[in-house]
Amino acid sequence: LVIASARSSYCFSSSKVRARCSALLSSRASSPLIVAGENGRPPEATIAAPPLSSPPPPFATEEPVAPPPRPPPSPGSRRRTPSPLPIRHTNLLFSALFVGSLVFLMRRWREKVRCSTPLHLLGLSEILAIVGLIASLIYLLSFFGIAFVQSIVSSHDEEDDFLLSGAAPDSAPSPAPICPLLSTDGTISSQRNLEITADDEDIVSSVVSGKIPSYVLESRLGDCRRAAGIRREALRRITGRTLEGLPLDGLDYASILGQCCELPVGYVQLPVGIAGPLVLDGREYHVPMATTEGCLVASTNRGCKAIAESGGATSVVLRDGMTRAPAVRLPTARRAADLKAFLEDPNNFETIALVFNRSSRFARLQGIHCALAGRNLYMRFSCSTGDAMGMNMVSKGVQNVLDYLQNDFEDMDVISISGNFCSDKKPAAVNWIEGRGKSVVCEAIIKEEVVRKVLKTNIPALVELNTIKNLAGSAIAGSLGGFNAQASNVVSAIYIATGQDPAQNVESSHCITMMEAVNDGKDLHISVTMPSIE
Repeated sequence: LVIASARSSYCFSSSKVRARCSALLSSRASSPLIVAGENGRPPEATIAAPPLSSPPPPFATEEPVAPPPRPPPSPGSRRRTPSPLPIRHTNLLFSALFVGSLVFLMRRWREKVRCSTPLHLLGLSEILAIVGLIASLIYLLSFFGIAFVQSIVSSHDEEDDFLLSGAAPDSAPSPAPICPLLSTDGTISSQRNLEITADDEDIVSSVVSGKIPSYVLESRLGDCRRAAGIRREALRRITGRTLEGLPLDGLDYASILGQCCELPVGYVQLPVGIAGPLVLDGREYHVPMATTEGCLVASTNRGCKAIAESGGATSVVLRDGMTRAPAVRLPTARRAADLKAFLEDPNNFETIALVFNRSSRFARLQGIHCALAGRNLYMRFSCSTGDAMGMNMVSKGVQNVLDYLQNDFEDMDVISISGNFCSDKKPAAVNWIEGRGKSVVCEAIIKEEVVRKVLKTNIPALVELNTIKNLAGSAIAGSLGGFNAQASNVVSAIYIATGQDPAQNVESSHCITMMEAVNDGKDLHISVTMPSIE
């Protein structure tokens, strides 16, 4: 118990001394300081220099002066302090005392309960056991609490050292606030320090109040950049939130007017990586990929390297036809069946194709596939569109055919120019089976050495993985066109980088990957079949 009290008092007294020293140093930050001299001896008192504006004070001052240095004791006069028990022996002693006292008291109390003896009647041995239990408990708590107390004291000491290390250098003056109107939030270098004019303030207030629709700003102002800034400021006032991090400057807003985006308030920046060269059909291609997913470009580039070192890949376009399927309704199912028979009659195809092809010099009707649901008819028109994706091209041709059909089928009611039998931007079996856009198959033979050095695996492992994961696993999941590893990642990144509609990834990433060992198992034949790249 005495040892435990001594250790605890030493711990807390040292903490108090250190805290008082820190407080004393903090309070004397502007008063005369006493610094250590050479060999650790304190020098004479040093008086802090007074301000230049005040006269120098006399040397005799009320400030505390350090006492004169005490001569070090001679080696013969030093007395050796007896060292306490080693810490491991003390810990072992009090741990044993704690366990022994606890076991002894538990046994004694169990006997008293059995004999119906009052527990408060204590003998000498029990009193000693209780004292030993309490003493050992105090010691153990104080011992294991030292680290916690020292961590608190150390944190306070670090704060005091930081405060005493000197005043922080004056920070640079903050820049003048920049009006969020007509400026880019979060990018100081590209901001323009412009004030809101009275005209712009009136327009912003009118947009906020609803007097001026936001979509007419470009036509009224004649300045697309100014319209975007005013719309951005109005949005900030309506929502109470800034568009910090969304750039405004750096985009030609006039180029997108009426083309690809309405009501602009900024633009998004995406990193674009390059994978390649991809050797395909004897030519080298560098594939742009816009993505925020790590390792996507790197893994694609590794695949391009494996293909290039194995001689390249070959491709075949199986079909090339964009589709659009309007939905019409007729009075009866028989009447709908008559229209279906008229459209699918080969004798009428040339006339319908002539009407369809008038919409464009590139669109050429290839075929019509009809499906009936009650008295509703879905007509799936397929046509070639040249190098364009061609959705608008096909829609105009379909509209020409619908106008022509209403001459003979006046009771036909057009429900929608697109009846989802196309099927556009939705996973559908008709695209997986019949194809949409470009239906393509690509293949390559990867050498065994390339598989081992570049792909860091072996041919049997890849074949097994493709069968169990891409084929069997996707079948168990009931996947539709998803018999691959990550075709969607690659297609989406390429579409974003090249300006294609990312939503077309839904059917464009339909892909089945096949792998098999060839040339007596020395090489890997790999192919991808994608029936609906749009």
